[in-house]
Amino acid sequence: MLVFAKIKSVQQKIESLKNETNVGFVPTMGALHQGHLSLIARAKKENDIVVVSIFVNPTQFDKKEDLINYPKTIDTDLSLLKSVGCDIVFTPTAEEVYANNIQSTSFNFEGLEHQMEGKFRTGHFDGVGTIVKRLFDIVKPTKAYFGEKDFQQLQIIRSMVKQQQIPIQIIGCDIYRENDGLAMSSRNTRLTKQHRAISPFIYKTLKQAKIEFGTKNAQEVIDWVKNEFKKQPLLELEYFEIADEETLLPIKSKNSSKKYRAFIAVFAGKIRLIDNISL
Repeated sequence: MLVFAKIKSVQQKIESLKNETNVGFVPTMGALHQGHLSLIARAKKENDIVVVSIFVNPTQFDKKEDLINYPKTIDTDLSLLKSVGCDIVFTPTAEEVYANNIQSTSFNFEGLEHQMEGKFRTGHFDGVGTIVKRLFDIVKPTKAYFGEKDFQQLQIIRSMVKQQQIPIQIIGCDIYRENDGLAMSSRNTRLTKQHRAISPFIYKTLKQAKIEFGTKNAQEVIDWVKNEFKKQPLLELEYFEIADEETLLPIKSKNSSKKYRAFIAVFAGKIRLIDNISL
């Protein structure tokens, strides 16, 4: 496994291999867990070489304290990547990536950015679009892999790639869960014991909402979920929405030709957790 911190070095290495290989790419912010490793496993099956980036992107944090508190575990991350056969790791600094101009480009994601997370995290998706496009320009992969836990982000990246005609196939991968159903996230390690114990309630509620959606309309399901969270003093519901998978617009009435997904954001103490489920 080769580790590079400089853009020129990683580009030269990838370029030297690329003529005869497909390049799979998994961008991460480190603090790796089994969810990340499942993306890498899929990338290894479908490509000749796999590149993973570890970069905590400052432009996608709307709160400075979240950036400061984001877990940084580079030594453990590199050991994990080596153990799963990652070929190349890119670990740049913010100065290297942004050339001392650390700010976001403004994107038009055709309205996808204004739903759900976009309502609560100002500028977040401009930051995501900026870093993902920059990393794509550097690595120039054949395929790039993203987890469906951040489904809105996945759709936004697909939109960007389509709009800008970037020749990369975007692969969405199933949410990887703990044994008790909690969606794996680097933030889970920051949960208190009490909050960690109650957090599986989020996925349990999503699964029941899926069942309820079979016989009830969207508003009835939304009201039911809100009532369920009122019974859980340790969890604060920020939002629960049922939306069209493609447009991410809230559902008005059911249409059998469309695919719907339920999205949720919850505070467990100070830690914000998100999840979603296909309906």
